[in-house]
Amino acid sequence: MAQQDKNNKQNNNNPNNDDKGFFNNPILVFVVFSIVSIMVFKTLFPQDDMNANSAAGSYGQQQKTISYSDLKTLINNGSIDYVGIGPTTIKATGKAMGGESIAYKVRRVVPDETLIPALEAKGIAYGGFSEENLLGDMLFGWVLPILIFFLIWSFLAKRMAKSMGGGILGMGGSKKMINSEKPKVKFEDMAGNKEAKEEVTEIVDFLKSPDRYVNLGAQIPKGVLLVGPPGTGKTLLAKAVAGEADVEFLSVTGSSFIEMFVGVGASRVRDLFEQAKKVAPAIIFIDEIDAIGKSRASGGISGNDEREQTLNQLLAEMDGFDSSGAPVIVLAATNRPEILDPALLRPGRFDRQVLVDKPDLEGRMEILNVHIKGVKIAKDVDLREVATMTAGLAGADLANIINEAALLAGRANKEEVSPSHFKEAVERQIAGLEKKSRRISPKEREIVAYHESGHAVMAEVTKGAKKVNKVSIVPRGLAALGYTLNTPEENKYLMQKHELIAEVDVLLGGRAAEQVFIGEISTGAGNDLERATEIIKAMASVYGMSDVAGLMVLSRQTNQFLGGGHVSKDYSDKLAEDLDLHIKTTLNERYQHVLATLEEYKEAMEIMTRELLDIEVITGERVREIIKQTGKEIYEGGDLHQDGTNNL
Repeated sequence: MAQQDKNNKQNNNNPNNDDKGFFNNPILVFVVFSIVSIMVFKTLFPQDDMNANSAAGSYGQQQKTISYSDLKTLINNGSIDYVGIGPTTIKATGKAMGGESIAYKVRRVVPDETLIPALEAKGIAYGGFSEENLLGDMLFGWVLPILIFFLIWSFLAKRMAKSMGGGILGMGGSKKMINSEKPKVKFEDMAGNKEAKEEVTEIVDFLKSPDRYVNLGAQIPKGVLLVGPPGTGKTLLAKAVAGEADVEFLSVTGSSFIEMFVGVGASRVRDLFEQAKKVAPAIIFIDEIDAIGKSRASGGISGNDEREQTLNQLLAEMDGFDSSGAPVIVLAATNRPEILDPALLRPGRFDRQVLVDKPDLEGRMEILNVHIKGVKIAKDVDLREVATMTAGLAGADLANIINEAALLAGRANKEEVSPSHFKEAVERQIAGLEKKSRRISPKEREIVAYHESGHAVMAEVTKGAKKVNKVSIVPRGLAALGYTLNTPEENKYLMQKHELIAEVDVLLGGRAAEQVFIGEISTGAGNDLERATEIIKAMASVYGMSDVAGLMVLSRQTNQFLGGGHVSKDYSDKLAEDLDLHIKTTLNERYQHVLATLEEYKEAMEIMTRELLDIEVITGERVREIIKQTGKEIYEGGDLHQDGTNNL
């Protein structure tokens, strides 16, 4: 307590304390001083322009304020020598008595038409005067409003500076945009991504025992770049590093460096590193660094814009680190590493890249076990089944699924979260919200049922296809009138040629089913055809799986985590024409194969469609039972329904 009182006293005596007193505000002091000076000046040195013959108001003269009636009495008695008439005031000079004249000041009564005749009758000189005070008018009419304006501006600017990080209107400083803390997060709080945690463990060791590395002559990486898809825990991993090392964690987003004013970003970078050095050992974490680290070779309107200056300052600051003192390590996160400037990635800066990827099956199990803490789940909940259904989802998606399952149980007034709640949460995450209120006609329900049955059958009888988990004709999301949920049996990082062909066959199964069993196709297969076309095109132009382009790569995806990217056409028109013909021919061949397969499984399709129309939802196990009870086989190995004549 004594130490706290001492600190409080020091804070109160600190001249740099934000709660500045009256005398520390020069504008306020100047305004008050000006007002007081004007009042004193007007009192001691009135500037009335009276007649030169009048001694009224002159220095050393006795002054007296009287009433208007008394003034008229003095005029009638002949005791007045001169009268000065102003708009609101009358000033008169009395005759000398004992060698000293008297100045009278009277509040004028308006109108009074008897005053001038009375003065002329007594032969008293009179005149007018202006009551304006030039100095006072100038100060009160011009200087004071300007000072008041600057006072208000200074107050608002100070408030904005505090809220935006210092400097004029918040420019230049970075205190408010930096989140400085000592995280309590540990590695055990971050499930999955074991390899990523192993990569950053040596950073923790260096922050804890820097002398051991320095004595050996080793240099720890000054910057570590965390790359990976959104939601995989890059920020959480950075906090875990700081938590394990028990050091200060200064986090900031890349976009907060950029302002419309040139030079602000560079100033904020300097301020950030200065703050980090003061609290070292420390970790600086820059989230979404691609906002300021974009390659300068990409061009733009100006070659020396604000973003480029900010990047240059960041490069200079990282070069200026001195590892011999208290260490400061920079961590950064991005899901667009391909657009970063090469100067950022050279040795001595972000020379180490750690991939924080989507978790595998075991990683998803660990993440689910972490987020399930505090959630009341039923005993029959199988988290491994949930993890299997969520292949390809990131940690943030899994956390959302658990929360959504708990919300569903709460809405149903249940005391525990059951497996059905988890399954519904997974479907919401993958396919969207169930639209029970969306009414569709019986004819459309029949089309959707055949369409989804076609997808399901092709998935079960085709080599390399993902097995069916659930088939539904309940509308979900924005436009889906039904869906078939396929889940892989294991994590896949590579896809072979036959697996890509199988995916195309499954996509074409919906349209083929409509043609075989309805006799007419609908618009429901539009997205399926688009995805199938993209797969065949990628096989020929990216993966070298066709004879059209051979091993030539005709296009490429520039963003491996977000998808998409710029694709330039750098091949001949003849090759483009051959590629288009190849895509068209291959799709037609695969479609004919799917039509023949569904004709063969016609009985299973009819049974499956009738059940969907009755109960709307069937499981993957039921799909496989229906196929087997019709005497047909599902794919369980071998080359069932996967011909070898498909030379792409």
